[in-house]
Amino acid sequence: MAEHDFNNKYKSRKMGTKEKLVSTSKFLSLILRHEPERVGLTLGGGGWVSVDALLACCAQARKPISLELLKEVVATNDKQRFAFSEDGLLIRANQGHSVSVDLGLEPSIPPDVLYHGTASRFLDSIWQEGLQKRARHHVHLTANLDVAIAVGQRHGKVVILEIDARQMHLDGHQFFQADNGVWLVDSVGVGYMRLRDEDQDIRS
Repeated sequence: MAEHDFNNKYKSRKMGTKEKLVSTSKFLSLILRHEPERVGLTLGGGGWVSVDALLACCAQARKPISLELLKEVVATNDKQRFAFSEDGLLIRANQGHSVSVDLGLEPSIPPDVLYHGTASRFLDSIWQEGLQKRARHHVHLTANLDVAIAVGQRHGKVVILEIDARQMHLDGHQFFQADNGVWLVDSVGVGYMRLRDEDQDIRS
């Protein structure tokens, strides 16, 4: 086989694998965060479900996922959206649920400053209402500026809000940290936010 033919087939296979991982991750987000009933699942305490039950329900719903693929999605997901239990028998989404679920997280003291990445088109409503959880259980914040930028870029022209988490904590707001490092809070009032200068590390 010519070298260029081999390389083309390798690249095609690699791209197909990446697309499979992305599509599987999106499907898992749907059923582990929002619509478990779509495949006949019921989330247990902490949002956990049996890995065997998940795979069986997905197969019955004609969305088969192999255990090998499931492990690869969990291990390689850039947002660390999912986690296995220590014994590997259970799986859950780390946060972002719209269905009722108690993740069993304990309140934590946040860093002094946290970030929220969003799109410029949302700023008018944010300056009026602050950051609201909407259909989710919490507002998501991060201590990592690069993560905030990446999140904002998914929605349009990125803007970064800098959150005075220290003052929020002193004022009695409870923060929780998910297993993947995301910081969670019920809401963020306008008085705790400022727009980060676009010249400070914002990349388009």
